[in-house]
Amino acid sequence: MSRVNPTPAQRTFDDGRLMQVLVAPIVSEKATMVGEKSNAVTFKVLQDATKPEIKAAVELMFKVEVQGVSVANIKGKTKRFGKSVGRRDHVRKAYVTLKAGQELNLVGEGA
Repeated sequence: MSRVNPTPAQRTFDDGRLMQVLVAPIVSEKATMVGEKSNAVTFKVLQDATKPEIKAAVELMFKVEVQGVSVANIKGKTKRFGKSVGRRDHVRKAYVTLKAGQELNLVGEGA
């Protein structure tokens, strides 16, 4: 009987796809608190990105070891401006937990 999903050792990803998976880092008060508490970094990712893809993308782009990835789908809020009604985009957030001793500096403080 064959496995439907390959094991992590057999998994391969396209580098071009991995470069597009991470859309932007999320820098907010909540994301900062989570980062300080559990050594995690928060990213906005593509809607169809999977946890293994996110892990591989972070390890490829930032050269760090990832312990785990949690994903949350946030529905866009409905907003009004006068008579017109609109909706913000849906967002997929990835909370990437780094292994002990690993650090990821998104601020880029050079001085």
